[in-house]
Formats: sequence, C-alpha cells, structure tokens
Amino acid sequence: MLALQISSVKSFMSELLTGDAFDIFLLEEANLSLAISYRIDGHINAEFFPMAERTPELIPYEYQPWSETKGLCFHLIKGKHTPLSFKFVLQLKPDKMRSMLEKEKLSCDELRLKSLVLTIRYENGKVLLTTGSSYQTFVMDKTADVIWDRQLSKYLAMKGIAFEIL
Repeated sequence: MLALQISSVKSFMSELLTGDAFDIFLLEEANLSLAISYRIDGHINAEFFPMAERTPELIPYEYQPWSETKGLCFHLIKGKHTPLSFKFVLQLKPDKMRSMLEKEKLSCDELRLKSLVLTIRYENGKVLLTTGSSYQTFVMDKTADVIWDRQLSKYLAMKGIAFEIL
C-alpha cells in the first residue's frame, strides 16, 4: 500500500474531473459531502438495459467507467463552496491491470488478483491517494501490490501530477 499527498489540489482536481488521466479507472463508489451528502454506487445495473444490450461488448465492466461518471461528480462539486470532503474508490480497468502485470511476467489468475484500487480522499484542503488491491482469497505474495505502487507513481509523474510519498 502506498499513500501519496497531492502537491497542487487545484491542478489535480482539474485533471481528475475534466482531464483524461483517470479514464483508465472504473468508479467503484463515490461519497461527497457538500451542502448535502451524496453516495454513488458505481455498480452497473444490467437490468436497466434491454436484454439485447446485456452483452460483454455493450456492458464490459461490473462498474461504471470513470470517464462516464466524472461529469456528474464535477457538476456536484463545482460552485462557490469547497466540498467538506469526498472519497472516490476507483479500480484500474481489468485490461489495463492484466497488461501491466503481463509486462512484469505475472498473471492475474496465478495471483488470484481481482482488482487494483486507488482511493482518492479530499479533506481539510488536502488530497490523499492510497493504493490497494483485492484478491479472491488470502495470498502471501504481494508482488502485484509492489508493482501497482511503482507503476502508479510513474503514471502520475508522467501525467504531471505532483505528489509527495507519505
């Protein structure tokens, strides 16, 4: 697990809510504390769609892509007042996760890895990012976690997002 504090909250928020750096993620959940509180469950309700549209091609993920949800979050957050707090729990898209691990000669199936997670918290004027992982069962090998921490740090730096490791 890695904890990062974002150096420039304003530029990070712009990238998070209007840029494309986080479009490689799915939204697992969002909690926003504004004038009122909002909770967004990122699970896709397949029942919402006609049976003909319930295919892996049309609904490829269990969770809504961040790229399709960030506009709603931006709409809720924008305004004269700064949010009291928020928390976004994002998952790296499965194809991105597999690709990243395959470059390191690892397999998600062998590792019993379900997802790589990024939690973004805003509170008291600070943004904190925390990495995590979800496995199908208990595992001793934390190689995927180490790779995830390293790759996320590289990715943020490549995107020009300044941070400090805590």
